[in-house]
Amino acid sequence: MPQTPTFAAMFNSSGYSRHLYSSREDNCGGLFYQDNNLVSGSLEALIQHLVPTVDYYPDRTYIFTFLLSSRLFIRPYELLAKVCLMCIEQQRLNETIVDKAKIRKFAPKIVQLLSDWTETFPYDFRDERMMRNLKDMTHKIATMDELHRKTVQQLTQNLIRKLATLNQYEEVLTKLNTSATDRLTVLRTKPQSIQRDIVTICNDPYTLAQQLTHIELERLSHIGPEEFVQTFVHKDPLDNNKACFNDLKKTSNLEAYVEWFNRLSYLVATEICMPVKKKHRARVIEYFIDVARECFNIGNFNSLMAIISGMNMSPVSRLKKTWAKIKTAKFHILEHQMDPSSNFYNYRTALRGAAQRSTTAHSTREKKFWELAKQVSEFMTWKQVECPFERDRKILQYLLTAPVFSEDTLYLASYESESPENHVEKERWKTLRSTLLTRV
Repeated sequence: MPQTPTFAAMFNSSGYSRHLYSSREDNCGGLFYQDNNLVSGSLEALIQHLVPTVDYYPDRTYIFTFLLSSRLFIRPYELLAKVCLMCIEQQRLNETIVDKAKIRKFAPKIVQLLSDWTETFPYDFRDERMMRNLKDMTHKIATMDELHRKTVQQLTQNLIRKLATLNQYEEVLTKLNTSATDRLTVLRTKPQSIQRDIVTICNDPYTLAQQLTHIELERLSHIGPEEFVQTFVHKDPLDNNKACFNDLKKTSNLEAYVEWFNRLSYLVATEICMPVKKKHRARVIEYFIDVARECFNIGNFNSLMAIISGMNMSPVSRLKKTWAKIKTAKFHILEHQMDPSSNFYNYRTALRGAAQRSTTAHSTREKKFWELAKQVSEFMTWKQVECPFERDRKILQYLLTAPVFSEDTLYLASYESESPENHVEKERWKTLRSTLLTRV
């Protein structure tokens, strides 16, 4: 039995190709092996390798690898249609008289393949054509073998439940996006005495780090692994035959995760620039330094990077009088961990350390949480992790819905807090005051 194939079966250094080659290959039914490893093959041969038989079931890693990368060459609904057709023809499922003994051996294999597909890439089945192929195949199996009727029903129910959860999640995101407002509008409509800030909502940095982790894990859990591939899909207007399918670029959940990073960065900058008094701004900076440190300690590196990004925004970093009141040693240590030089060497070292702590954690709660620190290559392993901390709806609501300053409003607030230092800043301040403060 050949060992697990690698992505070399689908990709090479010069780009994507339907048929790849390597040195000293052995040809076996259109598949090419090197040292017993599957390294390449024609698309048809690779599809055939995916199709189970009475005596064969593809390696699980091959299933994931092929289903992930094949969408660059063939649409998922077309692939499923081919797989189902091959199964029907090979097992003669359309014949009036079928070999029931043979079907009983084959049925678990195809049901398992469909189960693996729907579990790992459920979003493929938002396409009606996918659902139609799935229903046709599962109905055929259930009709021929009563033993698998319940299994097939459970498979379908689980898939429908996942898609319903995704729809609910996307509806919530849409509402959050449509309700977003500029903090400046809020400042104009509410007296400052009744306005809330992050410290009044949650004065414990550790608790805030926990709630940030709830958001991180929720957004991660809805990202389909295929979105990482589909991010790079593009339509070549000069070649309609290329398998760069424009309709595949469905990356809304990955984009929502990126948008959350940006929102958190702007929220941090807003909370710092908003206070009128210097000592209040300094207190907020110190608070976020502590939050960032707690994020680092528990392995929430994405929130950590977003917080550092917000504190390094120009409207915040230029507040020299405010920063002068702060002991910045802790902040510089965190900055060092997130230093982008040498391909984020320090960051990657911290990730490895977090992964190691995960393997030696003494409690399930600790082990689950450190799963967050694993590298993206293990994404499918830790995206299923449930956050071990209790949810605080009030804090979560603030983090997700509190209005934030736009970039221009951040600069205006920064200049209002600490006067411009040069001619360029003074001119920008005048422009911002005339455009933002006179707006109806």
